[in-house]
Amino acid sequence: MAGAAPTTAFGQAVIGPPGSGKTTYCLGMSEFLRALGRRVAVVNLDPANEGLPYECAVDVGELVGLGDVMDALQLGPNGGLLYCMEYLEANLDWLRAKLDPLRGHYFLFDCPGQVELCTHHGALRSIFSQMAQWDLRLTAVHLVDSHYCADPAKFISVLCTSLATMLHVELPHVNLLSKMDLIEHYGKLAFNLDYYTEVLDLSYLLDHLASDPFFRHYRQLNEKLVQLIEDYSLVSFIPLNIQDKESIQRVLKAVDKANGYCFGVQEQRSLEAVMSAAVGADFHFSSTLGLQEKYLAPSEQSVEQEAMQL
Repeated sequence: MAGAAPTTAFGQAVIGPPGSGKTTYCLGMSEFLRALGRRVAVVNLDPANEGLPYECAVDVGELVGLGDVMDALQLGPNGGLLYCMEYLEANLDWLRAKLDPLRGHYFLFDCPGQVELCTHHGALRSIFSQMAQWDLRLTAVHLVDSHYCADPAKFISVLCTSLATMLHVELPHVNLLSKMDLIEHYGKLAFNLDYYTEVLDLSYLLDHLASDPFFRHYRQLNEKLVQLIEDYSLVSFIPLNIQDKESIQRVLKAVDKANGYCFGVQEQRSLEAVMSAAVGADFHFSSTLGLQEKYLAPSEQSVEQEAMQL
C-alpha cells in the first residue's frame, strides 16, 4: 500500500483436514460477523474448492487451477495441491494486489485440507509469515471432526496432528471440535466432553487402548506419544456447532483475543477488559452480559444481541 498509512488488518486462517468443515465454517462465521456489523472478506486459498457457498472476495483459482496443474505436470491431487501452494508462494505479489483494496475488512482465509501443508511443508507457513509482514494479524483456526473423540486411538492421533500444526504454522492458534451437533451419532463417549476439550489426564485413554488386542502391543509407543502431548501442554479444544449462534460467539471471542482484535483502539477497549482477557479471569464481571459489555464496542453490543436472535 504505497503512499498510504499502514492499516492493521485482522483475520482467521481456517485450516484442518479434508471434511472437517472449513468451508462451512467460513460461511457461518462470515454471516455472523456481518450480523455484528463487521465488513468481511472471505479469501479462498484452496484451488480444489469448487462451488463455493459463500461470496468470495479473492479466489486463488484465478491464479492457478488444480486441474490444470494435474494435467500439465502429470501429478495426482496431493502433489498438484502442493505445487499450487508453492506457485502461490512464488507469486505473492498477486495475492497482495488482491488484498490491499480490501483493507478495513476482516479476513477469513479458507485454506486447503492437505494435512502436510500444516505439519511439515513450508509453503503455507511462508505465506502466513509474509502476510504478517503486510500487517495482517491472523489466528489459525484448526478444525477437527468431533467424531474422533469416540475412538481413543484416533483422538491421540488428532492430538499429535494438532500439536504438530501449532508448532509448524507459527500463528496464534485456536483448535475447534467441529460438528458437535452430530457427535451423538458416533456413539457414547468414554468420558465427559470436558475431558476431550481440556485434554485432561490422557493415561485413562491408554487404559482404554489396552483393552484392544491390537493396540495392546503398542502400549509403549502410545505412552510416549501421550507423554509428548502432555509435556508440551499446548493442545485444547473449543466445541463448535456452526448452527448455534452462542457456539460461534464463544469461538469468535477466543479468536479475537488470540489475534488482538479485541484490544484494538478502534473499539475503545478499557484497561480492565484488556487485563481480563489477557489473564483469562473475569475479575468482578459476574455475568456473560458483563463480559459482552467489556469485549464489544457499544455499537456492536446491540447488533450482537440482534444477531443472537436471528
